[in-house]
Amino acid sequence: MRGNIPSGSWYPTWFIAVLGMCMLAASPTTAQSLGHGPLPPPSAPPENPLTPEKAILGKALFWDEQLSSDNTVACGTCHRPQSSFSDPREARHPGPDLLLHTPDDLFTSPGIIRSDANHLYQPDAVFGLEVQKTRRRAPDIFGAMYAPEAFWDGRATSEFRDPKTGAVVIPIGGALESQVVGPPLSTAEMAHEARDWDDITAKLVTAKPLALASNLTPDLQATLQTHPDYPALFQQAFGTPDITAVRVAFAIASYERTLIPERTPYFRWLAGQTQAMTPDQIEGHDQFFNLANCATCHQPPVFTVHEYSNIGLRPWQDDPGRMDITGLNSDRGKFKIPSLLNAGLRPRFFHTGEENTLWPGGVGQVYMDGGGPNFDNRDPLLLDLNQVPGVDMAKIMDFVGNALTDPRVRDGLPPFDRPTLRSERLEQAGGNLYGFGTPALAGADAPRILAAEPAFPGAHLFRIGIVGGAAGTQARLLLGATRLSGQVHRGVAMFVRPYPQKIVSTTLEDDGQGGGYGTVFLPIPNHPNLIGTQVFAQWYVDDLTAVHGAVTSEGAVLRIEG
Repeated sequence: MRGNIPSGSWYPTWFIAVLGMCMLAASPTTAQSLGHGPLPPPSAPPENPLTPEKAILGKALFWDEQLSSDNTVACGTCHRPQSSFSDPREARHPGPDLLLHTPDDLFTSPGIIRSDANHLYQPDAVFGLEVQKTRRRAPDIFGAMYAPEAFWDGRATSEFRDPKTGAVVIPIGGALESQVVGPPLSTAEMAHEARDWDDITAKLVTAKPLALASNLTPDLQATLQTHPDYPALFQQAFGTPDITAVRVAFAIASYERTLIPERTPYFRWLAGQTQAMTPDQIEGHDQFFNLANCATCHQPPVFTVHEYSNIGLRPWQDDPGRMDITGLNSDRGKFKIPSLLNAGLRPRFFHTGEENTLWPGGVGQVYMDGGGPNFDNRDPLLLDLNQVPGVDMAKIMDFVGNALTDPRVRDGLPPFDRPTLRSERLEQAGGNLYGFGTPALAGADAPRILAAEPAFPGAHLFRIGIVGGAAGTQARLLLGATRLSGQVHRGVAMFVRPYPQKIVSTTLEDDGQGGGYGTVFLPIPNHPNLIGTQVFAQWYVDDLTAVHGAVTSEGAVLRIEG
């Protein structure tokens, strides 16, 4: 939503053409004659031609939480269809000042608890032993499918290199493939420290596809009936069972290229279905292309020009954005202009997540005001729409929020259908924790049990952690088949029998502030008859400062899944 081009500026021919389109009325006939047309499939690079076999493998990988090192995060955890393949979860990052509930807070995406190279829990400088939050909100995937670069700052380039060897695999057109290989190695998003692609591919060799998911879609069910493991799926897709980083990237990118939201009311209206958009949406469409000049940045059919802009939301020093990639001062504070396709389904907007509505207020108000309040390198083409007579932002946002939404994305219908993630089931059930902890002193914090990871046969690195208690003290993890409801034993509340079937001990390490933390591993044998077994767990920690000489955590239910 920008104003006029300053004299003497250079812009590519497509940019001038877009502005020319904005000056004309936009009936279906006129729009088609100006180059507005149906949404085409995204181009697949010749090195990775799209095939159904690769796409279904990619769908399995995209929705498999086992792709993360702790089995809690899949690609689809942060990219869910009903939220426009963005993240519906709320996560508050403290921002540059590292203080929560201050003006620079960010509303981003939760990842995993930090772990060291040995898979032991390790306090993070910002988040401690809480789930880490990403620095930017997870973007939707629709713009990335058509873009020459991916991520908010464009660091996933068109040239895709083998992440193991560095060899160029796709010289141009591989931004999706480049994007895929980033998060599985990100220590905030999906990985323990020092994780590499050898770790990931070795894990996939023995992993049962989608073992943690439920409600598998019909296409996934049919495929897994005949190809029940990942080597078989890779054999079907690539001709041999070898699992490599490049093949993982090829498969997930292929799946993403099948997610084409071409049945929006707008595209159906362009095709001649004159009732597909409401009169208000048609009026909003006309203002989008005329009075507001939104198509300067949001050009159909993808509704983005795949460029970068600073709209003044935050001081650029908080996050340099594109400048971190290019090194150019002129790119300070710039971020990728997102696609508007399915924008009405997004729970939050912008890379900061600071707006949660399109209108009233929200995104629309930012553009009514001509951008955010920070002027250093703010895009000079932003137009203060408050000064443009006749602009009706409610109708513009009706067009953006509703006419650009494919109902199949909203309703999770093919090809946008998906399994249910284990983490979602845990959220819906209120988690697997119960009871409460006993602190050393009234009003103090009790130890916490870290027990969100899934337990399943063959999980040789299954672990349970603790945060709290005094550093250097002995912590005992009590494991039993009987759940108690808080009986008092030696002055502390017990949610597992005090003399359980199994006890695992560890000495708490120092978190640098006098507090303790620790990790124990409980390898689970690969026996299918364990599926469905429930075990109850609770930490009991010696503490001489406590009234009764010990502190306890809440309890956790560990159900072995399969």
